[in-house]
Amino acid sequence: MDVRELAVQKKRELKGFLTVGTKYELKDAHDLSVAYTPGVAEPCLRIKDNEAESFELTCRSNMVAVVSDGTRVLGLGDIGAAAALPVMEGKSLLFKKFGDVDCIPLVVDTKDADTLINTVKLLQKNFAGINLEDISSPKCYEVENRLKEELEIPVFHDDQHGTAIACLAGVKGALRLVKKDLATAKIIVNGAGAAGANIARLLYLAGARDITLLVSSGVLHKDYKRLDSLQAELIDLLKLEEKHGNLAENAKGADILLGVSQQVYSQKKFWKTWLTTQSYSQWLTLTQKQHMLT
Repeated sequence: MDVRELAVQKKRELKGFLTVGTKYELKDAHDLSVAYTPGVAEPCLRIKDNEAESFELTCRSNMVAVVSDGTRVLGLGDIGAAAALPVMEGKSLLFKKFGDVDCIPLVVDTKDADTLINTVKLLQKNFAGINLEDISSPKCYEVENRLKEELEIPVFHDDQHGTAIACLAGVKGALRLVKKDLATAKIIVNGAGAAGANIARLLYLAGARDITLLVSSGVLHKDYKRLDSLQAELIDLLKLEEKHGNLAENAKGADILLGVSQQVYSQKKFWKTWLTTQSYSQWLTLTQKQHMLT
């Protein structure tokens, strides 16, 4: 069965992948009195006197909200809040499995940045952190920046920073394999949305200097119609006004190609050409040898 159909089948069968569990067992009336009234009054009063106690006396310390408005979901685009819920549920499952962090998937049915920000602000007392997910660019920058300023808890935008961190790790590993240096490697980032722009920025901060950032029309320039503040910053930082051409032209001789745009996957002629370059052939040969050794 196709993995997509299996995902539908399993979610329908299980009614989703998440449920609520308990740490305190209710065996009798005494246990109920401790968990609820009258015993619960004392933790309430302790938190009233010192709000920081909410992290010690409730589930808050290990609880994160995975928040989205559904405006930029994976490669699906603006599919709405309800349709984004399976992704937020899946991300919550990953948090629990790999980090033992409890998560609440939270989709907010709005396209307005102020409404989304205010909603998260009103809910922050329930959580130890906020993980923003699948929010369209450039709105995602405003949402993250304002929430970081206005909330008392950490805020992390996965599509920006999570993707960039994972890509940096992959790039460093690949370059180590082919014995090349990050500072001199030729790196192409195809796609300049929230993911692509932040990948380019983190690569630069890590020491990469030959980075070309492309959009559908070619190298990102200041005449790009949807130019946002981060893209404008990167044009200057990466000296992109000095570069020209499309993806195929810029990818010639590249050591690293990072595709974070839908268009790159459909360009069969481009892939056929690029996959015969020296860098890829070298990587493939080394990988095959390593596989034979293991």
